[in-house]
Amino acid sequence: MAQVPTILVVDGPNMNLLGLREPDMYGNRSLAEIREQCLERARMRGANLMFFQSNSEGELIDFIHNHRDADGIIINPAAFTHTSIAIRDAIAAVAVPAIEVHLTNIHAREEFRSRSVIAPVCIGQISGFGGLSYLLALDALMARLALSRG
Repeated sequence: MAQVPTILVVDGPNMNLLGLREPDMYGNRSLAEIREQCLERARMRGANLMFFQSNSEGELIDFIHNHRDADGIIINPAAFTHTSIAIRDAIAAVAVPAIEVHLTNIHAREEFRSRSVIAPVCIGQISGFGGLSYLLALDALMARLALSRG
């Protein structure tokens, strides 16, 4: 029987306030609601998910390091997208396929938000689809894992 892949779903700063924080920009759904949808999709796709959210850069890095045996990473680095060389280096160091996600289209927002220092070490980036961005990333990552397992 094939091994069930484990996917990390990592969220950065202020994501714990989804549903309350700028609902006109980020919507009314909470992070817990997005996670529930991800769990449903993971069950259908045959994957285990491990969720983690922190407002601390170091805690995000430690989580990635401590779970470097995972099969994949879906990461919404939030504001760290544009500034954290340390998170970028953590993803590169663990050599786990990662997809960067964003609820909003970061390329259609303020100029400073259009540059991601994380994207170059990821296999892809999905942005602008709200909570659906996570589901699209899960589908893409599962397809990529299936291809690599042959």
